[in-house]
Amino acid sequence: MIDNNETIEEFLAQHSADVQEAVRKAAAAEIMPRFRQLAAHEVDQKAGPHDLVTDADRLAEQYLTEALGALLPGSVVVGEEAVHANPVTYDAIRGDAPVWIVDPVDGTRQFVHGDSGFCTLVALAQHGVLLASWTYAPARDQLATAIRGKGAFLDGERLFSGAPEPGRDLEVATSHPDYTTDEEKRALLALWTDGVRPRACGSAGLEYLAVARGELDATAFSWEAAWDHAAGLLLVEEAGGTALTRTGEPFRITGGNALPFTAARDAATARRVVELLAGGV
Repeated sequence: MIDNNETIEEFLAQHSADVQEAVRKAAAAEIMPRFRQLAAHEVDQKAGPHDLVTDADRLAEQYLTEALGALLPGSVVVGEEAVHANPVTYDAIRGDAPVWIVDPVDGTRQFVHGDSGFCTLVALAQHGVLLASWTYAPARDQLATAIRGKGAFLDGERLFSGAPEPGRDLEVATSHPDYTTDEEKRALLALWTDGVRPRACGSAGLEYLAVARGELDATAFSWEAAWDHAAGLLLVEEAGGTALTRTGEPFRITGGNALPFTAARDAATARRVVELLAGGV
């Protein structure tokens, strides 16, 4: 059983490459053979027609659950599909054991439609603290990694999010209005103002990668499911960015956040987005 951060740091120093290999193998075995090859019986709806799940999601999560659990004895896995089947599983994020947070196919809608804009997300956390993350876009063969205090990398090259150019409109990827409450809609509508260019988000994991690369200025998301955010939040933080909730507090993967929240290239941009979100409520 892993019981302190020093031991986990040792684990990551020795086995982060093994985690990368597990993520790549899960995608190679269960996701990519089904990309643009899905049969009708391999796609199901969960909450509605825009909330899809495929055999690739289920089988890749099963692969990663077994592989990651074996790599770190005493750890637990919180995966999107397992939580859908048994919501109590999510409580492990707030427990004492190291937890792997897994989204096997982030951007399932894009995956189903044959678009390359999907990824596999894995994060390792303990006591609500993000320790490491892996963001793998298999159709683009891109792998982004982050280890707390060690930086963020894309295919081995260090990422720096930087700051937006002065005077340029901020580009912000936002939640789709169909998935927001009335209060969240009002908050997000405040971003439609001079100096900001909102757009609908795609795969959350790839939007976080775009922020970490300095290609996108910020996100504004209205849901807090950890599998969508954990990997990307650490990636952005280690690249120099900042994540804040609507009330200006750091985002907590354990939940209870004031929504919407933002992850931005730098602290000033995060504060600007939060000010707008708060003013819209």
